[in-house]
Amino acid sequence: MGNLYIVATPIGNLGDISKRAIETLKSVDIILCEDTRTSSHLLNSLDIKTKLISYHKFNETTRSKEIIDLLKDGNNIALITDAGTPCISDPGSILIKEVILNNISLYSIPGPSALITALTLTGLEINNFAFYGFLERKNNLQRQQLKTINDNDIDIVIFYESPKRIVETIKNIDLVMHNPYIVVLNELTKKFEKKYYGFTKDVLNNLLENDKHELGEYVIVVAKNKKEQEIKEEISLEGLLIDKVVKDNCTMKDAITKLANEYKDKYSKNDFYKASLNIKKLLK
Repeated sequence: MGNLYIVATPIGNLGDISKRAIETLKSVDIILCEDTRTSSHLLNSLDIKTKLISYHKFNETTRSKEIIDLLKDGNNIALITDAGTPCISDPGSILIKEVILNNISLYSIPGPSALITALTLTGLEINNFAFYGFLERKNNLQRQQLKTINDNDIDIVIFYESPKRIVETIKNIDLVMHNPYIVVLNELTKKFEKKYYGFTKDVLNNLLENDKHELGEYVIVVAKNKKEQEIKEEISLEGLLIDKVVKDNCTMKDAITKLANEYKDKYSKNDFYKASLNIKKLLK
């Protein structure tokens, strides 16, 4: 009886593959991959000559039985995808289930994942999160899906999105979730990696300024229960004053009055006045 190895591969930068992953891919008898052409690029760079068999979302049901037979015949097999960790918005779960049912040994070789990589770059406190993979493609269905997601109590939600759909999806997030704080990441670990931080309207504007925004895959992280008011309250009073003066093009005196009204339940007008004195000291 052979073993099945679930092997994570780089999501962009080929240097991210682990030593254990390389050793495993060299030692097995067969490597299952989504696209033999894509995987050959990685394997050739590592001088790995192992036999490849295609295993993707369109044939995984029919091919799983064949693979189980190969495992029972004593072949050690590795499962990879075009990039990242198998089974995470990628093929693999059908085969894994069959392997478990047939009492075949199963091992995971951990490594790159766009999901986890994205979370580490947000600057958000991650106590809980929910991953939804790719959202519905049709706008009406996507908005319904987002409404359901917005109504649950999970603070952080993560989506994958294609470059052709990214603008429309951000617009839907803005509409349904009422301008939440988001982090949008493009081409993770690659040379032209891009990161966009802010509320949906600002991120959308920044994204559209990039004439190459329809290139590369995206990860969207939404802090859906962290509204604009809460984000602002985490900033110092001095920061709020400067932000108000710049954005509203007003005097410091007017900024104090406006913020005192906005934050009347938390800060007094005198609190903002003292903060303005601190700013004056810093500018001397």
